[in-house]
Amino acid sequence: MSTPEEAGQREEGEYGRAAKRLKTEETEADEREEGEEELEEGEDSDSGSLPGNGESATDNRARWSASQFGAGLRDNGEDSHRISPSPVVHVRGLCEAVVEADLIDALEKFGPICYVMMMPFKRQALVEFSAVESADRCVSCGAKEPVYIAGQQAYFNYSTSKRITRPTNADNPNSGNKVLLLSIQNPLYPITTDVLYTVCNPIGSVLRIVIFKRNGIQAMVEFESVQCAQKAKAALNGADIYAGCCTLKIEYARPTRLNVIKNDNESWDYTKPYLVRRDRGKGRQRQAILGEHPSSYSDNGYGPPCPLLPLPGNSRYKLTSLDVPDMVSYPLPQSSSSYSGHAPSSVAMVSGLHPSKMNCTRIFNLFCLYGNIEKVKFMKSVPGTALVEMGDEYAVDRAITHLNSIKVFGKRLNVCVSKQHAVIPSQVFELEDGSSSYKDFAMTRNNRFSSAGQASKNIIQPPSAVLHYYNVPPCISQDHLLRLCTEHDLPGFVKFKMFDAKPSSKTISGLLEFDSKTEAVEVLTVLNHYQIRIPNGSNPYTLKLCFSTSSHL
Repeated sequence: MSTPEEAGQREEGEYGRAAKRLKTEETEADEREEGEEELEEGEDSDSGSLPGNGESATDNRARWSASQFGAGLRDNGEDSHRISPSPVVHVRGLCEAVVEADLIDALEKFGPICYVMMMPFKRQALVEFSAVESADRCVSCGAKEPVYIAGQQAYFNYSTSKRITRPTNADNPNSGNKVLLLSIQNPLYPITTDVLYTVCNPIGSVLRIVIFKRNGIQAMVEFESVQCAQKAKAALNGADIYAGCCTLKIEYARPTRLNVIKNDNESWDYTKPYLVRRDRGKGRQRQAILGEHPSSYSDNGYGPPCPLLPLPGNSRYKLTSLDVPDMVSYPLPQSSSSYSGHAPSSVAMVSGLHPSKMNCTRIFNLFCLYGNIEKVKFMKSVPGTALVEMGDEYAVDRAITHLNSIKVFGKRLNVCVSKQHAVIPSQVFELEDGSSSYKDFAMTRNNRFSSAGQASKNIIQPPSAVLHYYNVPPCISQDHLLRLCTEHDLPGFVKFKMFDAKPSSKTISGLLEFDSKTEAVEVLTVLNHYQIRIPNGSNPYTLKLCFSTSSHL
């Protein structure tokens, strides 16, 4: 007979595979949109353009009928881009705070809406109407007069897709499911069952939650009814759990029921309280979903109560006006280390490091994607092990979530919370490559979370086979980058894409696809922050790399 832990692993694997299938369908729907912008981790402030602009300015202007994007119609009224009419409308220019309910409220006047797919980081969405005539009214109206969504003018064109891909009941476009799949994008802070319960339950009664971390952070939430799930999807799809991060992308899931075998940080059955396996006496502290992230408040773990995301004013997205208040307040969240029995710490311990190929700088290059790095120190008494002091305990949580168990130079990393609360520069020695076993990175400009504006440009991504490069001088070509890999004894990329840059831009950006995730991780570890010098240039350019949101080119 299998143990509960083994059963739980099988359960998580089943949900993980379901989510992976769904992710593929979402990607197909996203990628059918011609000219969508790739939104990747932010460039330096002097770069002059957003990274990942995958569409030329000419193409962009030709497509959109509103005046801000240039005339989409010729003088004789003919559509210059010649996209055939479709019941699916591509919406651009959305504000950051928009959710699915805002699109429905603004666009249902053109006709019944079947489905909405949010693309929050791109500030875009796909809206499928039940009839092409409704879509035609929407596009035509947007070309003649401003159409506002959540107080901001939006822009419309027909999608190249005739239907938005759904994971369930393909024959019935209006069908739903009482289980939702939540993909948490840019998860700067821990996501637990308590957090998701606090997000979802005020809108519709939640029965079960399962969280898994196979492809980033995803969760399935089972509601009491399909109607509750529909309300939650409309009210929360595209919303931020915390200001500027932890953005929800919501679809209907494949499973129609979740099976939970224990109540803990990553799964919970609210119909079976006896599944609780926490220590007696500690009780269960419901976590908060707040307007601001935890670092804005005091260190005691509880700041002034902050509101839940406001629910749409239309009562159809609530249980009833009596059941749920417009705003709900809860205490601040703790880091996930609090649940695991470890005291919160801003120091991570990393073991399984290659003795000759890993050093302090290369650890920085990899870990800086998930938070600021203060200090790195290799332990003399434990070969292949280092302590990494990060900006806060949440950065350590992110590093553990995304880097634990990945392979780097043939060795599997083990990343966990350290019992130490600071890195002390003692017993400094020389590593095999001749570099120092200790390095202080507190003042480096390569830290990417040093200010709120800088941190908001970062998109937290798990390792993938596609790297996003930016802050590269325009004279650097594909051959230059391949040569750079060869010179450092690294695998070369198999596909290359350069994004169109503004004429005034001083740098370029693009994507590099490798044969495997491991190859991409090794290239990023070695070449991130490489100094590129150009002839007659006064200062070198710092090559910056991060994992892309694209799964392939």
